[in-house]
Amino acid sequence: MFWRGVLGYLPVNIAQGVVGLLTIVLFTRVLTPEQYGVYALAFSALSLTQTVLLTWTEAAMARFHARQDADGRLPDHFATLYRLWFALALAVPVVAAGVLRFAPLSAPLKVAVAAAFAAVVVRSLTKLSQERRRAAGEVSGAALLDIVQTVGGFLLGLVLALVGLGGAAPLLGMGAISLLCLVFVLPADLGRARGGRYDPAMAKAYAAYGLPVALSLILALVLSTTDRFLLAAFLNEQAVGVYHAGYSLGSRTLDVVFIWLGMAGGPALVAALERGGHPALKDAAHEQAGFMVLLTLPAAVGLALVGRPLAQVMVGADLSAGAGRVVPWIAVAGWLSGMTTYYLLQAFTLGKKTMMLIACMAVPAGANVILNLALIPRFGLDGALWSTAASYGVGAVGATILGRRACPLPVPWAVLAKSGLACALMAAAVSVVPAFGGVVELVLKASAGAVVYGVAALALDAGGLRGRALDILQRRLKPA
Repeated sequence: MFWRGVLGYLPVNIAQGVVGLLTIVLFTRVLTPEQYGVYALAFSALSLTQTVLLTWTEAAMARFHARQDADGRLPDHFATLYRLWFALALAVPVVAAGVLRFAPLSAPLKVAVAAAFAAVVVRSLTKLSQERRRAAGEVSGAALLDIVQTVGGFLLGLVLALVGLGGAAPLLGMGAISLLCLVFVLPADLGRARGGRYDPAMAKAYAAYGLPVALSLILALVLSTTDRFLLAAFLNEQAVGVYHAGYSLGSRTLDVVFIWLGMAGGPALVAALERGGHPALKDAAHEQAGFMVLLTLPAAVGLALVGRPLAQVMVGADLSAGAGRVVPWIAVAGWLSGMTTYYLLQAFTLGKKTMMLIACMAVPAGANVILNLALIPRFGLDGALWSTAASYGVGAVGATILGRRACPLPVPWAVLAKSGLACALMAAAVSVVPAFGGVVELVLKASAGAVVYGVAALALDAGGLRGRALDILQRRLKPA
């Protein structure tokens, strides 16, 4: 199931990667630094609102679908979840009215925040439909829904930005495309609840599982977004724009790979546990973790090594110098965050001990707030970068330790060591490439790094890579 998902979600990965980079390239040029900062703050408000109110129903849809399908209770499953979702969605306009009425926001930021709240409802309902498809193994349907939202939201947001809607434009594009998707998918999804009934016991079980997940994600958002609000408070919206541009360039590049593997890996781990118990889970998890390290560690190290020329190429001139300083630190933080979110934290959802997620995320989130409050006033943008990297390191260590008490997952130490050595050789090779600047430096360093890492990983047989390559070669050369 994992490898079928990896291949099936590859188009999603490509679409998200291209759109993520184009978002940085074009929006940092079409929008002023202040408008880009407004967009960053409003998008953070969107993420926080969706997580606080609605994400736990999405988590319950993903985790309990296989069990309810086996028990023949899918109609009750859908009826219960959709009733819970619609009740919670009623709170969104109330929250929006309170924020827009009482928060001291500038006029452009108020418009962008209003667009963010409008997008929350339709994005979450579409996400619920997408999680249903993922859990059911409908890879092509889930992938298509994701691609339409990603590409369509970006294109419409860009058009709206070009006509002068400022920082609200990307959010309006996201919301409008999600609403269009719902026209096609919602009737069929609601039809799956036909014949089902709302089950209070089922709702209680979903809440017991999903609410701690949501709270842990809120803490994760505190970890990832507090720096922006504090930069705005201590500095200005332009500083937020610089930080968000570099942060997006660093984290988005890695997130694309992690999300791709997570889309395939999460359902596969649940299926392995439900069908084969812990022995099957251990085998599946070890394979996934090794493959994840093999792909993402060199991506993070390479990103840190080419941060300056990458920002020169990808980010608008007003933001590129500062963004280039941000990228290497965010590459470190992004790798720690990705491994924690898409592998280490799976221990708590698989073991249905989601209350432990709260403790696991509270420490790094708290550390991030404290470090930002201490370092931003003194060191400015650098203080936010140091705080982010340190906090995600704390989170990774905590997730590893606490995860053993929930549902022990193997750590692929051999793959990690060999991949780390290959990355060290890659860094040595890249460091001797002259700093030409711009596209020339980026291409030369990226090419040198990719070749050296690939050769080193094969020579070291990291993750059994050499053996797999030889097997593939032998099969191709074998006479028909």
